[in-house]
Amino acid sequence: MQDIEKLEQDLLAEIAGVADLDALESLRVAALGKKGSVSLMMRGLGQMAPEERQQVAPKLNRLKNTVSAALDAAKAALLDAALNARLAGERIDITLPVRPEMTGRIHPISQVIDEITEIFAGMGFDIAEGPDIDDDFHNFTALNIPPEHPARQMHDTFYLPEKADGSRQLLRTHTSTVQIRTMQAKQPPHRIIVPGRTFRCDSDQTHTPMFHQIEGLVIDKTSHMGHLKGVLAEFCKAFFEVENVTMRFRPSYFPFTEPSAEMDIRCTFAGDHIKVGEGEDWLEILGCGMVNPRVLEHCGLDPAEYQGFAWGMGIDRIAMLKYGIPDLRAFFDSDLRWLKHYGFVPLDVPTLGGGLSR
Repeated sequence: MQDIEKLEQDLLAEIAGVADLDALESLRVAALGKKGSVSLMMRGLGQMAPEERQQVAPKLNRLKNTVSAALDAAKAALLDAALNARLAGERIDITLPVRPEMTGRIHPISQVIDEITEIFAGMGFDIAEGPDIDDDFHNFTALNIPPEHPARQMHDTFYLPEKADGSRQLLRTHTSTVQIRTMQAKQPPHRIIVPGRTFRCDSDQTHTPMFHQIEGLVIDKTSHMGHLKGVLAEFCKAFFEVENVTMRFRPSYFPFTEPSAEMDIRCTFAGDHIKVGEGEDWLEILGCGMVNPRVLEHCGLDPAEYQGFAWGMGIDRIAMLKYGIPDLRAFFDSDLRWLKHYGFVPLDVPTLGGGLSR
């Protein structure tokens, strides 16, 4: 039988020289595993004479215990060394200055939505939301859009598969559906803004199949076009951060408002730049008007008692206008380089007091 003392010396020397946990585990298996050198010697005890077994067994037990203790000590030392190395590598020096910039950015759409809601919240408006998938009544009929209107056709509206009863839901083409739901849900007065996604079959430099709108609605017993003009004037001054803004209202037609108008603001085109608030040029930014009495009737309101005004604008387009973004399609490309250029630092939350854009 192999010299027990020599085997012990060899194993302890090998354990002392192990540099990593994998090598230590391999050594443990080679010594104490089922076919390990110590295990094979222990197994040979059954073939020895009783006198010899009495002499060899204590030595083998001591060998096994010694090797096991050495393995455990070596494993603990290697684990401590690995932990210390990890702590040293992950150490943060809190005395260093903060990083010059954060890697994350707020998307311009999210930023502009926050800016607009901050402005109208300061005027006392509530924020209302509704489903992206809606029905024909809320999207068309209740808004006084006739059956033959082109907007109802499949080349302009995304329809879902037909149901068993023949009805079809659709992806809302405007956030005006939320105005209808608000007027149906509770009695006036109403003073809401409705930001959200909308969907239409269109795609080019200034149109995308999914885009964002924000609409406003005021319903009470005394509101008129003068109030509408005042609200929009205050919005334009706050949003574009100018002292004064000159507006004009051009007669237009929308099925859901009567009278209807498109609002332009004074501006100056200088190359690729637009300066809002002064100049000899005009720029259309939204549509508006007094709520059509038929819309009020669809919502269960008496037009002889209630009236109000509404307006709507494309969030994507006014974001392009304010921040000089040339192509609407880039909003949805998920390009981190573009987002780093046009995005906003997360902690710069827009406020009227601190400034909308920084």
